[in-house]
Amino acid sequence: MKEGQEQAILAAHVQMPDGLCAGCRVWWSRLTPYPCWQVEWATSRQARTITVRFLEGVR
Repeated sequence: MKEGQEQAILAAHVQMPDGLCAGCRVWWSRLTPYPCWQVEWATSRQARTITVRFLEGVR
């Protein structure tokens, strides 16, 4: 994975007024409810990174 990939996904996959994911609609013509699996993946990766940084600082 490239650094910053999570931010790129979160920037493209935003919630539209109708409750669907904008990135999924534009990139794949899919009507996917927000949050889609890409958003869930990106937020979990960010949480892991933050947790690792915190735990490294505690030691």
